[in-house]
Amino acid sequence: MVDWIIQFMEQHGYLGVFMLMTLENLFPPIPSEVILPFGGFLTTYTNLSALGVVILATSGSVTGAILLYGAGYFLGIDKVADVVDKWGVFLRLRKEDVFKTLEWFNKYGVWTVLLCRMIPLVRSLISIPAGMSGMNFTLFVSFTLFGTFTWNVLLVTAGVILGESWSDILHYMHMYSALTYSFTGVIFLLLMIWIYLKRKKLQKR
Repeated sequence: MVDWIIQFMEQHGYLGVFMLMTLENLFPPIPSEVILPFGGFLTTYTNLSALGVVILATSGSVTGAILLYGAGYFLGIDKVADVVDKWGVFLRLRKEDVFKTLEWFNKYGVWTVLLCRMIPLVRSLISIPAGMSGMNFTLFVSFTLFGTFTWNVLLVTAGVILGESWSDILHYMHMYSALTYSFTGVIFLLLMIWIYLKRKKLQKR
């Protein structure tokens, strides 16, 4: 897939960046950590500019996020759960995950949209529960724009700095993903323990 992404971007330039970043939101296995650093590297030997790559990448990301928000909003939780039940195996998702995600989103608020834009895979999927919960659309787009722009600037800049060694960032992105998932898992576990202890304390009263 990496070779295909590189060829597509070299052939289509800004349009390629926009299309791939839109698809990256709709189909998370397409990695932004390849698209963005390579886009930064492209600016070192083509007429593309770093600012242009960031703008087109951000536009594509927001477009994809809006499409997923719309899917969650118009389909509703039951239909989305049915789709995940049928096709979620490709993303290692289960039907139960949809209901748990919406419950978690409703409980911890819209700030998750902003924070999750920095977490691989989750940064794309968070748009669905945002739509299902009926999150304010303007707020959703604003948080998505800010979070996505920040992520894009960091990775495109890394590609510009690393130049021909842009692919070195993939190693660090894998480490970042592992650390992020581990940290999220620990926080979730601690949260569950806290809720359990709180409920147990209330039951003793």
